[in-house]
Amino acid sequence: MRVNAVIVAAGEGKRMGEKIPKPFLTLGGRPLILHTLSRFVASQVGKVVLVAARSEISRCQELIRSDPNLGSLEFVFQSGGPTRQDSVSQGLGRLDTDCEVVVIHDGVRPFVSPRLIDRCVEEAFQKGAVVVGVPVRDTIKVVSADRQVRETPSRDSLWEIQTPQAFRTEILREAFRHAAGDDAEATDDAMLVERLGKSVALLEGERTNIKITAPEDLLFAEALLRAGLVS
Repeated sequence: MRVNAVIVAAGEGKRMGEKIPKPFLTLGGRPLILHTLSRFVASQVGKVVLVAARSEISRCQELIRSDPNLGSLEFVFQSGGPTRQDSVSQGLGRLDTDCEVVVIHDGVRPFVSPRLIDRCVEEAFQKGAVVVGVPVRDTIKVVSADRQVRETPSRDSLWEIQTPQAFRTEILREAFRHAAGDDAEATDDAMLVERLGKSVALLEGERTNIKITAPEDLLFAEALLRAGLVS
């Protein structure tokens, strides 16, 4: 089975309050993006399409050349678009022609395990589309624009969705073609597949598979490293 990954690292990360884009912030003495990429070395993924801001591609290339642990992976580099959806779409254009399963992952989720990546690949190959997530722990309220509580849905049916998300390649390509045809926007790739009327399976993810979005996330990630809860 030929498996490629599109790793999206084109965001500016304004919520971090840093001039440095999030993928290049230091985590445990290494750029965050290298932690993420190293997780794919031990997985079934053979090729990574790294989508970054055009101005940062040369920095990505240099970082990867400097890390001998990434040598078993094939990398290609693609500049991102104005939205995450645009960036993924451009990344899909760089997949191998014989790619059967594509894994989409956030470049700022540095602790995903190779085992979870491979579970996604196998599930996607069999079922077509899969996301990972964890059950919500807090009570969720549906709130109106004027901050009035409208509904309290049962937590039993609510999951916090993460990446990786994995798909049979032809299914995801079709989803993006349809989205481009009617200007649909989605907050994750699975939403576009759902719009086709296709089923998306769910795998339980990992609580340590955090996304670095705000300064406190980086502090938590450093704590996980120091405690030995991730490597």
